[in-house]
Amino acid sequence: MRTVAILSMIAVLGGCASTNAGAPATSASGAHASLEARSGSQVAGTLQVSAMTDGVHVGGRISGLAPNSDHGFHIHDKGDCSAADASSAGGHFNPGGQPHGKIGASPHHLGDQMNIHADANGDAMVDAHFAGVTLGSGQANDVMGRALVVHADPDDYTSQPAGNAGKRVACGVITK
Repeated sequence: MRTVAILSMIAVLGGCASTNAGAPATSASGAHASLEARSGSQVAGTLQVSAMTDGVHVGGRISGLAPNSDHGFHIHDKGDCSAADASSAGGHFNPGGQPHGKIGASPHHLGDQMNIHADANGDAMVDAHFAGVTLGSGQANDVMGRALVVHADPDDYTSQPAGNAGKRVACGVITK
C-alpha cells in the first residue's frame, strides 16, 4: 500500500527527481524576464531564469524572429529596457572586465552566450546556461535586475566589444 502511495506521488509530481548537479535549484531561487519588442521589431517572449549550482539557466520561448535565423543573445549590464532601441540596457554584463568572446573559449564576458536559432515559424526555444553568475546573491556577478537582450543578427564571437550582433530587437529585465 505504501509503495502505491509513493508511486502515485511521483506520478503527480511528474516523474523522478533529477540528481544532476547542474539542474535548476528550487523555485525559491527563480526569476523571469518578459521580453518586449525594441527597434521596431515584433520580437517578444517570456523567459524563466533559475539559479544553478554553477551559474544561471535561462529557458523559454521567443517569437517574432525571422524564420530560420540566428540571433545574438546576452545578459546586459543595466536593468533598463526603456529606450526604444534598448540602448538603456548598456553593454554586455562583464564584471570581470574580459573581452567579448565565445562560451567555452576564454576569455569572454559573463553575459556572453551562444546564438539562439529561430525555427521556420520564427520561434526560438531558449535553453541557455550562463556559468559564473549568480541570481539574487547581491555579489558583483549577480544578474538579478539586469537585462536579457535579443539582437537582430548573429554574434560573431570575435568583434569587440559586443560581437557585431546588430540592433537590439527585444529586451526584458530579470525580476522575481
